[in-house]
Order: sequence, then C-alpha cells, then structure tokens
Amino acid sequence: MKSIKKYTILSAVALSLLGSCSDEFLEVDPKGQFLESNYYQNYDQAFAGLVAAYDPVGWISDNYVAKEMSANIASDDHYTGGGNSSDVLAMQVWTNYTLDPANGPQDRLWQRGFQGAFRTNTLLSKLPNAEMNETDRSRFAAEAKFLRAYYYFDLIRLFERIPLITDPIEASEVYNIPQVDRGVVFAQIEKDLMEAMDDLPIKIDVASEGGRATQGAAKALLGKVYLQQEKFTEAAAQLSEVNGTPGGTSKYGYKLLDNFGDLFDGKHKFNEESIFEVSHSSSSNAVWDCIGCSEGNLLNVMSAPRSYAVKEEGRGAPEYISGWGFNTVSTSLAEAYINADGSYDGRYKYTVSNIDSLAQLGVISYDPSYQNTGYFLEKFAGKKANQSTGGGNWELNFPQNFYDIRLADTYLMEAEALVRGGGNTARAQALLDAVRTRSGNAPIPATFENIFKERRLELAGEGHRWYDLVRTGKAAEALKDRGYVEGKHDKLPIPLLELNNTVLEQDPAY
Repeated sequence: MKSIKKYTILSAVALSLLGSCSDEFLEVDPKGQFLESNYYQNYDQAFAGLVAAYDPVGWISDNYVAKEMSANIASDDHYTGGGNSSDVLAMQVWTNYTLDPANGPQDRLWQRGFQGAFRTNTLLSKLPNAEMNETDRSRFAAEAKFLRAYYYFDLIRLFERIPLITDPIEASEVYNIPQVDRGVVFAQIEKDLMEAMDDLPIKIDVASEGGRATQGAAKALLGKVYLQQEKFTEAAAQLSEVNGTPGGTSKYGYKLLDNFGDLFDGKHKFNEESIFEVSHSSSSNAVWDCIGCSEGNLLNVMSAPRSYAVKEEGRGAPEYISGWGFNTVSTSLAEAYINADGSYDGRYKYTVSNIDSLAQLGVISYDPSYQNTGYFLEKFAGKKANQSTGGGNWELNFPQNFYDIRLADTYLMEAEALVRGGGNTARAQALLDAVRTRSGNAPIPATFENIFKERRLELAGEGHRWYDLVRTGKAAEALKDRGYVEGKHDKLPIPLLELNNTVLEQDPAY
C-alpha cells in the first residue's frame, strides 16, 4: 500500500482505507480495496487501519516538502539552497519569508496533519466493534490517541487557529467546521496523551515493532507540549520520568549513546537514545512516477552537494553521492561550533561538512548551491555507503532514519523547564553536563541561554530550531535578516484552497 498524499480536508473525509507507513513494522499486504464502512471487522483490518494512521508521520510530498526540512530552512541554521531561487519554490519562500496563502509549504503540512488526524479518528470509532482481543484493542486505541496528539501538536504549532475534529465526519460537513481557540487544541492533545499512556507498552521489540509509539514516547511528547505552553513544572515532571538519572539508563531503557556520531551513521536504527523515530527504507523501490510513494529518506539526496566528485582520494573527502544541494548550512551555525579557544565542538564533524575548503584545495569539486555557504549537513547528506542497490530510482530510496524525539532532546527540554520554572537547578546542571560530556565538552552553567545554545548544537538539522526560536520569542532577532516579521511569521497562513467555500478564516496577519 502506498501513501496517499494529495488530499485536502474534504478529500480526506471521503478517503477509502488506503495507505502504508514508512515505519518498519508496518508492512501490510493489500488483498484488495475496501470501503471504510465495511472495514475494521477483525484484527488484520484494524491493524491495516493503524498502518494508515501512522503513515503521514514520514510523508514527503511530490513537490519535496517534508516536515523536518521545512522547519530547518525556516530557521537561521539553514537555507533552502538547490539550483536557483525558484527551485522548490514552496520552501524558498519560507527561507526568505515572502510566503503568502498561495505560496509556501503550508498546504502540504496542513494535509499531512489533518490526514493523520482523520485516520486516527476513523480507527478509534471502529475499534470497539472489531473482533480482536482486548489487549490489542486497547493498545491500538492508545497508539491512535498518541498519533492524533502528535498530528495536532504539529498543526497548532504551525497554524494560528485550526479546526479540532475528533470524530469521523461526512464530506458534506467539512465546509462548516470552524476553527477553535488554541487552548482547546492543547487541552485535547494533553487529554489524548494522558489517556494513551497506560495502554502503551513500556518497551517494544524494535526488530518487529520499531517505529511504534511507547509509554516513554507519550510522556516525552506530553512534556514537549507542556514546555510549548510554558507549563514548566508539568513539563519537568513528565520529562524526568523519561530521562531517569542523567547519564544513566531510564526505566524505559533509554540512555545516551557513547558516540554522538553513531546516531547518524545509518547502522544504529532504534537505538537506546531513540524515543520516537521515523523509519525509512529502500523496500518501496520508489520511482519518479510517484515520488510521494517513497519509503526512503529524501533528505539524503536533497542535502548532498550538487555535482559532487572526489578528485584526490585519501585526503579526507567525504564519500557523498552527487545530490541536489538543498538544506545548506548557514555560516552562523557552522561558527557556533567554534569554542572560545578556537577548537571545535566535538559534534561539529558529525553535523557540518565544510566542503568548500576541500574544493579550494582541489580535493573535491561541486557546483555551488543557491545561497551557497560551502557548508553542508553531514548528519543527513547522502553517503555512497547508504545508497540503495535495490529496485527503483536510488535517489528516492535511502534508508537512513530520522529522530522525531531522542533522549538528548528530552534532557535539554527538562533542563530548560527546571531553569525557567525555578525547579531543581542541580538536576538541570546534571542533564546539561551529560549531553556536553558525551561530545567531550567542558561543563558550563545551566542557564537558559546556555541550554538554548546547547539545543542548537546538539539538534542541528533535526527540525527543532525554528520551533525553539518561535516558542522562546527569539525568532524576530535571529531571523531579522531573512525578512521575518514578528506577530506574522511565527505561524504559517491557512492554505488558500482550504478557504474556498468553508467557514475557515485566514490568520489576520496574512
């Protein structure tokens, strides 16, 4: 089953049960197509519904818009890059903040969120009548609630006011669903996560279930939701359960990997540091006729330098494939890794690649990207070692996974919540120290500014920076040279086509 990606709210409501997921456990052999009204009668059909509900987590659209890369290029850490100023225009206009209701990534991100929410609503409504044991039924319902919270959290961070739909609706109803206050959406997200926790497994067999939600993932997401709302005490309480003793192994089995670089080498999927991971594989054998059908990680080919070639072997040139030159690293981010004594932070070599210096030495050659800085994202630039040798077009089938939430992220979120909320500053210091020590960095005081900078260095290129800038009120200063307007660009506009013949109202800022 391949992903269905090009649907507005209206077409999502009318969708028959089709879809797959880019998570490894979700492999369903379709025996045919079933109308939603006749589906969910037994375990297998309910499982297929769960497949469809997970599916949008890893979506990338046919015009190359994806959640992670979009958030990267909107921040001060990256530029869109590519071949020219109109290459993937939907993202170019977010980098330079010239987006409007008709132009930008908002239509794809809106579709992703609501498509996911509608699928969870359908599954939750059908589960009570499916013939299956109660243990499986409870777990499926808990996963659906986790996913609904996940999708709505993304939506409410991206858009000012959205509809909140928690039951299946008829196509005729969609035109008359109003937006609700932001607090109502956050309350529903919190409710879903609280209700989901007890029925989610504490641990899973990652070999067969890697990518499925766990109790730890629900607590981590709830902590993140609380932090977004500056509910610091509540955030710290949830995150402390996820984190356990700083530097140790938590009750959920989470611990920091010894080597930061292992997180991004493609050989350590679903490792001990991973809390909620977006799985990719080459198994879909995707081809150009359906880019959106790919289960591969397109960030790999998009982030690799254009026309890249090694001219002199043995001189330290990265073994990149020749890619498309998107998601380029800003000079500001690259320089943030330079310590006061001129040395480089231990995470630099695993995060940023300065190929321009190699080109000047004649070691490699490449075609500069639009807004080229010479710096590329080492974490996700496609490597020859990860290149698919299976069927389909190799550019679409890289198997490197993506972390939506990992332990270093939750360590730093808890440390921030403790410092900003007047909590246990000694624990905040221990959490910050654990993240820095892993990469060979000396301790620094656990102040908000230091923790905030640490998030930038630790999580660069993983889709967090823009959200961090916006939620902390730092976006206007950091992005003033990009055209960012405070009070407007902290959210995306409602997609223009979603306003036609509906009661939805555009954000007044647009």
